Amino acid sequence: MLLRALTAAVLLAAFLAALFLLDRMWFAGLVGLVIAAAGHEWGRLARLPAAGALLYGAAAAALCGGLALAWHPLAAGDRPEAATFAAAALFWLLVVPLWLKRGLAQPSAALLAVTGIVVLVPTGLAALSLAPAQLLLALGLVWIADTAAYLAGRAFGRHKLAPVISPGKTWEGAAGAAVATLIYAIICALPGAPLGAVVQGAGWVVYLAVVVLLCAVSIAGDLFESAVKRQAGAKDSGALLPGHGGVLDRIDSITSTLPIAALSWHWIAPP
Repeated sequence: MLLRALTAAVLLAAFLAALFLLDRMWFAGLVGLVIAAAGHEWGRLARLPAAGALLYGAAAAALCGGLALAWHPLAAGDRPEAATFAAAALFWLLVVPLWLKRGLAQPSAALLAVTGIVVLVPTGLAALSLAPAQLLLALGLVWIADTAAYLAGRAFGRHKLAPVISPGKTWEGAAGAAVATLIYAIICALPGAPLGAVVQGAGWVVYLAVVVLLCAVSIAGDLFESAVKRQAGAKDSGALLPGHGGVLDRIDSITSTLPIAALSWHWIAPP
């Protein structure tokens, strides 16, 4: 537990420094490295050989970087980015629930390889399309949802959310995550807070509905990666991060949330 906490603290400090101190091009390079590492782990879960998994990770990062350069400057409201994020949203809202409903049926390696691109590339593009403060607010929601789900599940969990895929997750934990993220969202939109001048009047209804949706898809992202790992017979996606497993284990909820957050941000706070 101590090792896990120390790793989390180091990762958070490094991320905040990179987010607010690095030039955007350097930050884009860091995002590319994360996509490459996550892609490599996904390639192994897709049962690719070692060299193939490395090439897969490099290809995912190259595709993300190539699209980012072609569409520079990235903006969620521009047609190519909006279409990409909308496709990712449809994947998480329609395809993933059906996939999870099938349980642990083994998909083909080719299907997993294609799915990895759908999961990772829009995430990288969303991270680069959001301003630093916007990205931090979106990630804060994911982190709070994850922490609240764990704490509420430990304290009150009785009813399993997906016992075959992730036995530790409960409906009580999901409810705790929803409550915590709503409180977080309300605080962020109070007068003087980062979104205080943006969320007004009837906009509160849309804003809070989007927050609940993001909380739900963050849980779906976690469950989906758990299902992929179990289908591959793996406990963790990798061993790069002491106490945490692999990169995918840290960004599973983020992959499902960021593309939808980027698209929603354009609706709630258009430029």
